[in-house]
Amino acid sequence: MTRLTQRHHYFVSYDISDDHRRNQVFQVCKDFGNHVQYSVFLCELDRRELVLLREQLRELIHHGEDQVLLVDVGPAVADVLSSMDVLGQPYAPPGRHFVV
Repeated sequence: MTRLTQRHHYFVSYDISDDHRRNQVFQVCKDFGNHVQYSVFLCELDRRELVLLREQLRELIHHGEDQVLLVDVGPAVADVLSSMDVLGQPYAPPGRHFVV
């Protein structure tokens, strides 16, 4: 697998006070990953998808008021759940549904 097509896990978190912009950012993130907490998504992206996500988010946010964090947590071939330490309620990843 080439570096260009290698997929990585990313945590995407945002802090946006404006309801309209926050809802727009939520919808974009939902298209790229799984909603895991209030303003946190876990995304599995290749380099191209990461660029697309960043471009779409950059167009939506107010750069003087909002913040979006994208944290690369490693190659998607690794099990991201094994490196998570969860306190309180256990994390239950959303089920995957395949349509044939």
